Amino acid sequence: MSESAEPVDTIPAHPAEAARHEGPDEAAGHVHWAVAGPAGAPPIVFVHGAMMHRAVWSLQIEALSDRYRCITVDLPGHGTQRGNSFSLDGAAAGVVAAIDQAAGGRAVLVGLSLGGYVAMTVAGRHPEKVRGLVIAGSTREPVGLSRLGFHLYGWGLRLAPEPAVRAIALAWFRRRYGPVVAAAITAGGHFARGGSQAVRHLIGGRYRDRLKAYGGPILVINGTMDLVFRVGAGRFLAGVPGVTHRMIPRAGHLSNVDRPEAFTKLVEDFIGTLAP
Repeated sequence: MSESAEPVDTIPAHPAEAARHEGPDEAAGHVHWAVAGPAGAPPIVFVHGAMMHRAVWSLQIEALSDRYRCITVDLPGHGTQRGNSFSLDGAAAGVVAAIDQAAGGRAVLVGLSLGGYVAMTVAGRHPEKVRGLVIAGSTREPVGLSRLGFHLYGWGLRLAPEPAVRAIALAWFRRRYGPVVAAAITAGGHFARGGSQAVRHLIGGRYRDRLKAYGGPILVINGTMDLVFRVGAGRFLAGVPGVTHRMIPRAGHLSNVDRPEAFTKLVEDFIGTLAP
């Protein structure tokens, strides 16, 4: 049974402590992820949303990498994989490679937006590799009427001039989050063309079935201001076992950036409930 959604508020921040960082050999194209944190610590694999880059998780890495092995992945069409075309199979395979090579074959998997759909795909296909699943801003099935919304968004990104989309997005981030956070979460760039391709590849997928196939513990996070994905979340999750659903007040679609302390605490509290 799904637990009822409970708002989270007034949550203290994690202390930002120094962590050991290991940068990938990006120039050689060997890997498409970065690792921060002690080698023997419990691993968490983070998967970003459309148009973003693994740097969108910088606030979570700062808060968690002193006690967790944090692996942040770039999806095809984004970041270090900007030159690769997006496919859901390719994206899922890339996440599995990160779990196998950087996390010892099993990890908590955290996905935001597009990354949530990729994470559901990985968990449904490889449940033995996913200790626990966290998805945020991913509770809408891209079928029926919702299919049209995904089409419009995907094609809008495709037809708009990419430099203009990038400039508007970066200006918005600076205004909403301030120059320091905006610079951190966009450090790897902004990828409208890759995001467009990725969103269109989601259309028609049945992601509830992937959650059911996973069968393990699931944390679902929605921002109360993210109406597109919050409304109908209960219907999306109905009948899926092992779900805990939480809402973060005053957070939008990028709930991990809008309310980073609340988001990070939800993830860490969830991990605390998991079997080894």
